[in-house]
Amino acid sequence: MTKIVSVQELVNSMHESYNVRGNLNRSVQSVYPIDQADMDSLCFCRLKGKRALDIIRLSRARVIICSEELVFSEEDYQDKTLIQVSNPRLTYSRLLAAYFLDRPEPAIHASAIVDQKARIGHEVFIGPHSYIADCEIGNGTIIEGQVFIHAGTKIGQRVIIHPGAVIGTEAVGFERNENGELEWFPQLGGVIIEDDVEIGANTHIARGQLPRSDTVIGRGTKLDVLINVGHGVNIGKHCLIVGLTALFGRAKIGDYTQLSSMVCIREGVTVGSRVLVGTGAIVTKDIPDNMVAMGSPAKPICENVFWGQPQ
Repeated sequence: MTKIVSVQELVNSMHESYNVRGNLNRSVQSVYPIDQADMDSLCFCRLKGKRALDIIRLSRARVIICSEELVFSEEDYQDKTLIQVSNPRLTYSRLLAAYFLDRPEPAIHASAIVDQKARIGHEVFIGPHSYIADCEIGNGTIIEGQVFIHAGTKIGQRVIIHPGAVIGTEAVGFERNENGELEWFPQLGGVIIEDDVEIGANTHIARGQLPRSDTVIGRGTKLDVLINVGHGVNIGKHCLIVGLTALFGRAKIGDYTQLSSMVCIREGVTVGSRVLVGTGAIVTKDIPDNMVAMGSPAKPICENVFWGQPQ
């Protein structure tokens, strides 16, 4: 069934400041890139200057979210409705989530295996062929198909876990004996995943090595695909960890930090808050707050001015 949303409904739901150029009496029913749009599409343009104006004028879309810095003539919005905001991509993403995103209905798929001791909150979705051991899952969480969650894991509210993720297994825990042979070091800790975290497909999160040394993923943090989080790692709130990154045992990441793709964080290393670590960096020593770090081994190169102070 097609979803039709009026422009008036869109702007009424927006919390950020905006300015509308053109006719409010329009509706949208699809979302496409601005260069592939239909006349009923909701689109956005994050660019500024003449290039943005050219793209908007050429687009078939009739409703476009764009920068508040653009200056239009009346001719530009005779056949369009232009919603001007400070961050078009952010506004667009919020409207997508509010009006055009289909989330699964709360349910536990018949093929999922859920331990009788598991504590499952309200409005939870558990997808096909997932395994849920003796753990805790908060309200509104979505666990997609073929996810394995082992005992001793605590998952907060509104968490999203994508297919193939494995949470709470043992990491590499061995010690060489007198003969140079590897002997098992039992992993007895757990995993704590706080509210509003998202975990990408095929990501692995190991449990802590000992009790009171749990692996922790802070509130609002987003983990991309194919990430390895070692035992006892502590990641702060609202971090972004991009795909193919590895964080080894007891590494600590501050709040609002971003690790780009293929970053390696050595065991026991601390990366501060509001740090940006560049692609492919190997972090062997601590990095202080508010820095950009790059290289192998990674070194701070300048202050991080790429995003403002969090509210």
